[in-house]
Amino acid sequence: MEHINHTTLLIGIKDKNITLNKAIQHDTHIEVFATLDYHPPKCKHCKGKQIKYDFQKPSKIPFIEIGAFPSLIRLKKRRFQCKSCRKVTVAETTLVQKNCQISEMVRQKIAQLLLNREALTHIASKLAISTSTSTVYRNLKQFHFQEDYTTLPEILSWDEFSYQKGKLAFIAQDFNTKKIMTILDNRRQTTIRNHFFKYSKEARKKVKVVTVDMSGSYIPLIKKLFPNAKIVLDRFHIVQHMSRALNQTRINIMKQFDDKSLEYRALKYYWKFILKDSRKLSLKPFYARTFRETLTPRECLKKIFTLVPELKDYYDLYQLLLFHLQEKNTDQFWGLIQDTLPHLNRTFKTTLSTFIRYKNYITNAIELPYSNAKLEATNKLIKDIKRNAFGYRNFENFKKRIFIALNIKKERTKFVLSRA
Repeated sequence: MEHINHTTLLIGIKDKNITLNKAIQHDTHIEVFATLDYHPPKCKHCKGKQIKYDFQKPSKIPFIEIGAFPSLIRLKKRRFQCKSCRKVTVAETTLVQKNCQISEMVRQKIAQLLLNREALTHIASKLAISTSTSTVYRNLKQFHFQEDYTTLPEILSWDEFSYQKGKLAFIAQDFNTKKIMTILDNRRQTTIRNHFFKYSKEARKKVKVVTVDMSGSYIPLIKKLFPNAKIVLDRFHIVQHMSRALNQTRINIMKQFDDKSLEYRALKYYWKFILKDSRKLSLKPFYARTFRETLTPRECLKKIFTLVPELKDYYDLYQLLLFHLQEKNTDQFWGLIQDTLPHLNRTFKTTLSTFIRYKNYITNAIELPYSNAKLEATNKLIKDIKRNAFGYRNFENFKKRIFIALNIKKERTKFVLSRA
């Protein structure tokens, strides 16, 4: 903690050679007039004695807000002249770098705002600097992130996200700390393999679990890169495959009826009840326009299955699989699939055959407490950064922005208010 006893220190000017002369408040901003002056140093060129010469034309230096108003410092800098070589030099200050007009306080504020998910143009506008964001871009480029190729976390999460139309980037994250390990500009196996081969074999052997989605393209690569790792498929994608199979079955049955029939309208308008976990159905009644009466969701489903009994078997299968998956009943889950597989339609057969092909990895997903949920949440934040900036043309700038916003931890700045 540092006690502040001077106006210049209060607004962030720590250079004792700067004197505030006056301040004028305009309708849109505050203008501060200041002078930079100190004892003449030795000449930089010949080491001769210098004398005070005159003052330079006031420099316009954008500064941080004062009293919720944008501020501008008009700084008059002392000039010195050497008695020997007659060369003239200008006084220097810690307030602003040499040959620059943006104050160090503004640069620090830019770095602070880059931690948030704000667009660069919004940061520039907030600090009343160049709307072309060139200043913000220069600050962004000053950040450098060096990857540590000596260690890897025990639990890794892999996924991809879209950074341009038709282009997907690869992302790997530490499951426990949520730290982003790497972002690659494509998800080709060659690119991913070459990147992780930069780690030693001993470091790769320490990886115990890798969570991935159900695309299947990563599985052979994970086996090669991390020989001791268990592969865990994301449970969300398992449920998604089952719900899509049930939904496609509903659509196929619905198309067998006339679009004005009661069966068609019931299957079309109440599809959410069919796909929802039966244990999470609301008990609150609502007016069902299709049936022209007040019903609860469960009563609505009963009427649908009375009209379309062939959907009931698939609905029960879906709910049972969902139950066993959530309750971690591995044997019952696979036993139910084996018993019902020969009697199912083509859509469900395809889905459950895929499950059997990935049986070991789905079993890991049921039994182990790992998933891609944390990485999916990170991808949501990445999409927010991209949307706020209306996209990024330069992938490296986008990558830096992600690392700054998500890998650098911010200190708590919210004050806890107490009662008077």
